[in-house]
Amino acid sequence: MAVALRCFFPGSAIGRGFVRPFSSRAVAAPSREAEPAASLGHRTRVDFPILHQEIDGAKLVYFDNGATSQKPNSVLKTLDEYYRSYNSNVHRGIHALSAKATDAYEDARRKVANFVNAADSREIVFTRNATEAINLVAYSWGLSNIKQGDEILLTVAEHHSAILPWQFVSQKTGATLKYVGLTKEEVPDIEQLKGLLSNKTKMVVVHHVSNVLGSMLPIEDIVTWSKRVGAKVLVDACQSVPHMPVDVQKLGADFLVASSHKMCGPTGIGFLHGTFEMLSSMEPFLGGGEMIVDVFNDKSTYAEPPSRFEAGTPAIGEAIGLGAAIDYLLCIGMDQIHEYEKELATYLYESLQSVPNVRIYGPAPSQTDHRAPLCSFNVDNIHPRDIAELIDLQHGVAIRPGHHCAQILHRTLGIDASARASLHFYNTKEEVDVFIHALKDTIDFLTCQH
Repeated sequence: MAVALRCFFPGSAIGRGFVRPFSSRAVAAPSREAEPAASLGHRTRVDFPILHQEIDGAKLVYFDNGATSQKPNSVLKTLDEYYRSYNSNVHRGIHALSAKATDAYEDARRKVANFVNAADSREIVFTRNATEAINLVAYSWGLSNIKQGDEILLTVAEHHSAILPWQFVSQKTGATLKYVGLTKEEVPDIEQLKGLLSNKTKMVVVHHVSNVLGSMLPIEDIVTWSKRVGAKVLVDACQSVPHMPVDVQKLGADFLVASSHKMCGPTGIGFLHGTFEMLSSMEPFLGGGEMIVDVFNDKSTYAEPPSRFEAGTPAIGEAIGLGAAIDYLLCIGMDQIHEYEKELATYLYESLQSVPNVRIYGPAPSQTDHRAPLCSFNVDNIHPRDIAELIDLQHGVAIRPGHHCAQILHRTLGIDASARASLHFYNTKEEVDVFIHALKDTIDFLTCQH
């Protein structure tokens, strides 16, 4: 029987299926010695109703968290409560529903700011997702500050969402894109990155944690080197913010982006962090309601950030749901999540390494200070789509095949696609065992077919 998490949430199962009603605020249980980190997956998964189902008779093993995470009861309840009880537009009305919705929306912004240790909640801009956040920076900052002859520096391991906006900037301005390659350990070559920095470099675009390799970049060092040549730094933190403590002031990057749906929050909402001074220097990305001070026939004046970048009716319920997800993550503790997932990452890597004819991409846990709880891999002479399809149909294990929105990286690795198993804190070592057994069974089946 699973033991419930010490911080309980609405709808959490406590004990033998008993559902105890709680307020929307997380309530700490009576203090007792903390359970070992190894049991975190068992203690939290009771809060995720989607995990308690079967796929064609097999218990669901959800290992596609790199694409999106599942949502705890507290987030689902928060969304339901908003739409049932105080659905209204924000920053517009003076009636009770609008005031409550506005307070909850801005409270969510403060929660995000605190979560990443922003200096001011005005440094958090809500966007549809991390993709839109990067486009915002590319169009509002990039087109105004990058010109012909300038350089934009990226790594070959970036997500398409971090590459395409800067390709657009390059095409419109005549700036040059430069790419950092991989080392023999299959991580971005930091020494090459350092060597490519010059007075021509205006923007450095890097991931914090790779969605394919599972490796982490030394952002503080990259920021230090970049600032010496006057370059700005944008960090794609989609694969780090949900899994470890992230301090934007300590990292020092000019911009950082992340998505709610990977943080156990709703889809349709993400955020951009930028210093208030930097955001204040940028032109709007979109025009519309609530991002203005005055509108005249031939011109307009714009609101201060973040309103300047949030034109029109925002994703109100989704922002409030993100706030609830942050409450949930903080109740567990990001340090505890990070430590548990490090152990889970090593177990996943070593278990997968034991399967014959499997090739894992990226560094081994022993080769790096941090390896995310994900593994991209291939099996000799078997297409990753066949692996993913059969392992789901026959065993209820959800993994992802494809290029994972990282075609340049896959070409650099000499492959077209890979299979990826990506875990979160609600996964367990027992599920890894199920996955490995299912993978071996699937390989045997497909090998026999050939």
